[in-house]
Order: sequence, then structure tokens, then C-alpha cells
Amino acid sequence: MGFFSGLLGNAGEVSQEQLMKDYSKLLIASETIELGFKLIRDTFIFTNKRLILIDKQGITGSKTEYRSITYKSISRFSVETAGTFDLDAELKIWISGEQQPSIVKQFTKSVNVYEVQKVLAFYVLG
Repeated sequence: MGFFSGLLGNAGEVSQEQLMKDYSKLLIASETIELGFKLIRDTFIFTNKRLILIDKQGITGSKTEYRSITYKSISRFSVETAGTFDLDAELKIWISGEQQPSIVKQFTKSVNVYEVQKVLAFYVLG
């Protein structure tokens, strides 16, 4: 992920090895990481149990919020692919009972949004 892309709010994929190194303390015994993405300071991780949003706060980023969303609480989601002139793809997630999407993330063109959709569909629908 390029710096300019990160400034625009686009996420790039992070390796499972790096995610395990940084965030294994958040996982329960039977939980595994499927996919993960990083913005400049924020990260979001799809595991086999939940979606984990990691929000670094403040100027120094020393305060961190870890937000877990179980797949069963996701009522719907949409994935929009990147176009010719629109260089980013977008993910929207609605939490049960909410009218507007609770989570909106943009991805660089290098991210395979079909994989993101496949993981969400598997856990939300399965």
C-alpha cells in the first residue's frame, strides 16, 4: 500500500503472519485469521469467528480501541469493485437494526474484493 493511497483512506492487505505477530493476543483458542487490511494506523481483521476493527486514537496512536463484531450481527453487506476512473473498491457493512452502514472501508485496486466478499458471505450466510 502506498503512502498516498493510505492518506486517501484506502486499505491494503496485510499478511496473516504479520497480523498474528501483532494481534494474536486478541484471538481465542479456536480462532484463526482469514484476511486483514491496514490503513495508515487502523487495521481490520476477518477471523473465522468475528470481524475485529482496530482503531489507533490520538496523535501518538498510543490509545487503541479494539471493536469486535460477530458475523451473526451483520444483517447485510455490499462490495463495490474499482472502476476505470474510480481507483478504489468499497466495502459497506450494516449491523442489525441500523439503517445506514455501520462500517465503510475503501480498498486499493490491488486488493481482491471478491476474496473479502467471499469471506463475509461464508461467515454471514453460513
